[in-house]
Amino acid sequence: MDSPPAAALDIRPLAGALGAEVLGVDLGAPLDAATVAAIRRALLDHLVIFFRDQKLDPAALAAFGRRFGALSRYPMVKGIDGHPEVIEVVKLPHERMNFGGVWHSDTAYLDEPPMGTMLLAQELPPVGGDTLFANTYLAYETLSPGMQRMLEGLRGVNNTVVGAASRTREDKDERRSYEAEHPVVRTHPETGRKALYVNAGHTERFAGMTKAESAPLLAFLFRHLAQPEFTCRFRWQPGSLAFWDNRSTQHNPVNDYHGHTRRMYRISIAGDRPR
Repeated sequence: MDSPPAAALDIRPLAGALGAEVLGVDLGAPLDAATVAAIRRALLDHLVIFFRDQKLDPAALAAFGRRFGALSRYPMVKGIDGHPEVIEVVKLPHERMNFGGVWHSDTAYLDEPPMGTMLLAQELPPVGGDTLFANTYLAYETLSPGMQRMLEGLRGVNNTVVGAASRTREDKDERRSYEAEHPVVRTHPETGRKALYVNAGHTERFAGMTKAESAPLLAFLFRHLAQPEFTCRFRWQPGSLAFWDNRSTQHNPVNDYHGHTRRMYRISIAGDRPR
C-alpha cells in the first residue's frame, strides 16, 4: 500500500526547542515527491524528526535515506555486509561505554560533514538508552551580541583525537586520523540561520590558538549549548527512526543501561563544507 499524501502527515512537536514525531507514513512504502518534500520541510522546521513502528531492513533504510541525498560512509566503522553505507551502532552487555556518548555533531572532523543522520532502533534495553538533542540555532542566538561578534571571527579545529577519548567499539579503526577546520558559527545553507558549530566530541581548539588558550571558552560553549531549554529527549522503541539535521543540532546518547544490549542501524546523508 502506498503512503498517504503529504497532507495526511501528522506532525506533533516533542518539545519547545526542537523535535517532532511524524505520524501517518510508512517509510518502507513508495513515497511520492510531495511526501518526501513534506518530510524535509518537517526536518528543517523541527531539526530532528522521529517516526515510530517502521519495518525497514538495511536496504530499505538506505533507499529512504537516498531520497534526501547521496549517502556517505562513516570513516571509522566498517559498514554491514552488503550495505557499506549502513553501520551498526551497538553497545553489548559487557561494555561500559556507549558509542559517541558525549554531546557532538557527527564527524565534524571531515571537510564535508554529513547534512543529516538517520538512526533506526533494532534491539533496546528494557529501560534507558534515550537520546538527547540540542538546538544549536538557539545556542548561538542566545549569546550576547559581543560574544556573537567574537565567535564569528573564529574557526574550530576538529579532529578524531578528541573523539578517541570516548571510543567504545572494538571494530573502530583508531589508526585513521582526520582533522578539519570549520567556522565556529556556521550558516545553514537551506534556512540561512546561524548556528553554533563546536562540539565536545571533536573540537580540540580554535585555529591559531593553543589548546590551553582555547579551553576556557570552549568549556563555556559546551555547557551553554546543552542547557535543558535548548534540548529534547527521545525514548526509543523497536522500529523507531530518528532523522536529525547535523547542521543545526547536536546529540548525546544517554549511557544508563549497563548489562543490556542496544543495537541500531545508522546512515549518513552527504553534506557540504560548513560556511
